[in-house]
Amino acid sequence: MKYHRILAACGMLVVFLSTGSAAAYAGPCHQRAALDQAYCDVDGDLVADLPTDRSKLRDPDTLVWAFAPIEDPAVYAQLFRPFTQHLSACLDRQIVYYPIQSVSAEIAAMRAGRLHFAGFSTGPTVAAVNTAGAVPFAAKGQSGAVRGYHLVAIVRADSAYRALTDLKGKRVAHVSAASNSGNLAPRALFPAQGLIPDTDYRPIMSGAHDKSVMGVLSGDYDMAAVASDVLERLVERGAIDRAAIRILYESPLFPTAAFAHAHDLDPALAHKLKTCFFSFHFPADMTAAFNGDEQFLPVRYDEAWRTVRAVTDAVGALPD
Repeated sequence: MKYHRILAACGMLVVFLSTGSAAAYAGPCHQRAALDQAYCDVDGDLVADLPTDRSKLRDPDTLVWAFAPIEDPAVYAQLFRPFTQHLSACLDRQIVYYPIQSVSAEIAAMRAGRLHFAGFSTGPTVAAVNTAGAVPFAAKGQSGAVRGYHLVAIVRADSAYRALTDLKGKRVAHVSAASNSGNLAPRALFPAQGLIPDTDYRPIMSGAHDKSVMGVLSGDYDMAAVASDVLERLVERGAIDRAAIRILYESPLFPTAAFAHAHDLDPALAHKLKTCFFSFHFPADMTAAFNGDEQFLPVRYDEAWRTVRAVTDAVGALPD
């Protein structure tokens, strides 16, 4: 009961936190790459610079964060509880985990100033950087190496489908418009395999990777494009039988979720936040849930997300 009261308080807190728009970059901006007009990128690292007006810097006593809604948010609220407690002790501030319900809500919350840092899944990281001023600084990893995942196209093992071309005119699940493995990568990579989204099939948006997997198993979808790490977690939890799934296609490796802070956090706070991230070692349940990952490791968005941006560039603008 105590935990549920904490979650309720989290929801109330987010409502009353700052709802102002993103801190605008005052003065002329000569370089912003793909960033929204509210931001500037003078140093060329592809992420938003600090506001030139230092009065816009934020250093709040309470920090609110969220993790990518790729599965049931309640699962991650419990899973990240030791980490949230670690951050609170390390930063000597109140840390509130907010169980965000959608990718668009997570990005909008950071842009509006309601999230101070967050974990964004692979595809939405690009949108969060460009439209919400997110500054990625960490990713999950193991033995000093950041780990990744693959786009996999899955069907039921007892189905007659043996290649992507067999799915023309069939019920194919994607996840959401901004999802890398669940939408952008299939649109960029499936055509070379002989299957063109929106031409050979009309994608059905399931809303979450686990829903896509379960939909294939239940027969609601003939095939689904999902992230391999989510599939592996479902197997390890015993939620699905791996033998019931057949993989028809596997992509090159993509990075996993990026952890990013808002561009307008006070630099001293941002530095301390990074230090606290990198000093945390995952407890056993987090390591098990994240496929053996043990810690947070530093990343640079301009380097680590190069392949993801290439996919986004290849796909171009998508309809709402």
